[in-house]
Amino acid sequence: MSQPLSNRQRITDLIARFNQQSGRALVDLPAWYFCDNEQDANECAMLVLNGIKQATTSSLYWFKANNEILPQVGDLAIFSDWHGKPLGIIENIAVTITAFNQITEEYAALEGEGDKSLEYWQRVHWDYYQRELEGSGYQCHPEMPLVCEQFKLIFKGSE
Repeated sequence: MSQPLSNRQRITDLIARFNQQSGRALVDLPAWYFCDNEQDANECAMLVLNGIKQATTSSLYWFKANNEILPQVGDLAIFSDWHGKPLGIIENIAVTITAFNQITEEYAALEGEGDKSLEYWQRVHWDYYQRELEGSGYQCHPEMPLVCEQFKLIFKGSE
């Protein structure tokens, strides 16, 4: 009986299949899941796979607090389920810094979550940013700068 694949092996296999299909020669890609809890992470991943979720948004403060490099147009990333199983590869097609209170109905719809309304987006994201910034020294406020990433799904994993 064969052993189940580790997530690291699944990522390696996903990159190899992507390279074969795209003609690229990537060795590694960042891999992460959406959100901060299992239900939302898995739901968002399925929304991406179904072509509904086409954007994600973190606070600029999170990048600063964690000494992370800001995403750029053209960046590729593997998204996974909550348990780290890789599901596909996305490519950033737009990255902007926008204040929380300047997010538009159109952008909220691109996030693809809930009823896709701005009101829903504001409610769930405000709660998320409160958790994201806890203990960071940064506080949520209406003018808080957000890193808005629009992406396209360029490769679906298959297992």
